[in-house]
Amino acid sequence: MKKSMNYAIALLLAGVAVSFAGPDKAAVEKIENAAWQAFKDKDATAFQKLIDKDLRAVYDEGIMKLSDELEAMKKWDMKSFTIRNFDMFSDEKDVVVTTYVVKVEGTYDGHDMSGTYNAGSVWKMEGNDWLGIFHTNIKQAEAAK
Repeated sequence: MKKSMNYAIALLLAGVAVSFAGPDKAAVEKIENAAWQAFKDKDATAFQKLIDKDLRAVYDEGIMKLSDELEAMKKWDMKSFTIRNFDMFSDEKDVVVTTYVVKVEGTYDGHDMSGTYNAGSVWKMEGNDWLGIFHTNIKQAEAAK
């Protein structure tokens, strides 16, 4: 009986550990990259599958909603992007905060926007899908010469 009780407790603790396991970093990084790729490709349908309808984004030019992002997508001619130093944390199993550096080459409305940006996003699990609910990025200051 004691042995059976030990097994039952071990299974219960294993179940609790799994239920509190945080999101997989590699999976979230893949989704972050997919959102950037959809934006780069001007694929509004793919982008909207990854982004919550109530998205908020903060940039130096203002605070945006999903509709603003979709309009901005049309004005971007992004040649490439590369994400590095990807990190994330979560205190909840259904919300993650990501931070990373992204190097972008491209133009916005004819103006060169190439550079290295510090970026961050907040993702929330809705059903079985991670959806972006917040994003920000700001161009890194050029080093003093």
